[in-house]
Amino acid sequence: MSDGQVVQSVDRALRLLELVAAEADGLRLSEVARRAGLAPSTTHRLLTTLEQRGFLQCDAATGTWHVGRKAHAVGAAYVLSRNLVAPAVPFLRRLRDATRETANLGVIEDGEVITISQAESREIMRAISPPGGRVPVLCSGMGKAILATRSDEDVDRMIRRHGFRAATAHSLTRPEAVQAEMARIRQQGWALDDEEYVIGLRCVAAVVWGPEGEPACAISVSGLAARMTPEKVLRCAEVVTRIATELTQAMGGKAP
Repeated sequence: MSDGQVVQSVDRALRLLELVAAEADGLRLSEVARRAGLAPSTTHRLLTTLEQRGFLQCDAATGTWHVGRKAHAVGAAYVLSRNLVAPAVPFLRRLRDATRETANLGVIEDGEVITISQAESREIMRAISPPGGRVPVLCSGMGKAILATRSDEDVDRMIRRHGFRAATAHSLTRPEAVQAEMARIRQQGWALDDEEYVIGLRCVAAVVWGPEGEPACAISVSGLAARMTPEKVLRCAEVVTRIATELTQAMGGKAP
């Protein structure tokens, strides 16, 4: 990218984030300004903006700036995606080929499911939520598959914190309905998004376990409801759960 295409304010803000991140003990405003070669007033505006977005935080007692929660979350998401995507890709392709539908890999972050990898269906009409897309947990097959591994109390806390965020008339909107859905998923071993995020789209998902018996991620197949008939949903559920088990084993994971 040429210098003419660089957005100066963004470039400066990222530079300040890098400077603060490099110091475990944090930096005071004057030191950040000195190292960045900026006026203190400009530096303060940029630091405050990053603080409002959660990327930096200021210790009021010492006046030092430190990396914020959002910066850690972004870094953790990068590491997680690198650790999960590489081993998952061949399994997603197998899942896509076995079902002829789009195969997805997703993780939960802050009440939403993020799709971090995908193997697209070869059908002419296919349902696509591209990598990087975010969906409310309770509207997602992958989200519900992961959430069902948690206790009823944890599920209730998640609802209180993030709400229901219904996307369609099929979305879950009552705590008792959510708990009934969690019980069903635990019993059958897979989750279904039955047009709960997009009308005309169904998704079948299963959890993938990590080395400590924790839910590392989930995989799913999604397709148009016209193709994802009740009979095909059951066939897809069998394939998804089997491949989720194989991916768990390939990553050294184990079910609790």
